[in-house]
Amino acid sequence: MIIYDKPHASIDYNPDTKIGFVVWKSNCTMDQYRDVFENMLAYAKTHLMKYVLSDTTNQGVVSPENRKWFEKEMIPAAIEVGLEKVAIITDANVFKRYYLNMLLSAVNKFGVPFKIFGNEGQAKAFLLEEETLAAE
Repeated sequence: MIIYDKPHASIDYNPDTKIGFVVWKSNCTMDQYRDVFENMLAYAKTHLMKYVLSDTTNQGVVSPENRKWFEKEMIPAAIEVGLEKVAIITDANVFKRYYLNMLLSAVNKFGVPFKIFGNEGQAKAFLLEEETLAAE
């Protein structure tokens, strides 16, 4: 179910898997970046969203201000409403890897598993691995 769709990003929520899937479509402003996560958080307050999958392939560079905001504001708020794991899909862009590695170290402080993948299949498998094991 599409819960957000703008020229710079979209969010799809799957109630069966509890995955919020952000697809970044282009570079965005500081306000647009924050708007994506604020909308996702608002939705997660009324719909359990245990996992976040973010495809950053077309995202562009994220400013240090937005990275710090994400670490200090968004991660704690998302954990409070049920976030358990985060998976990122990305290309090998060195600037994006730097940004994601900075997020990885920040998120790890909160004890939330966070991994970076090259494709959607691997990322979803990581997010759902414990659910799969529990069902067996």
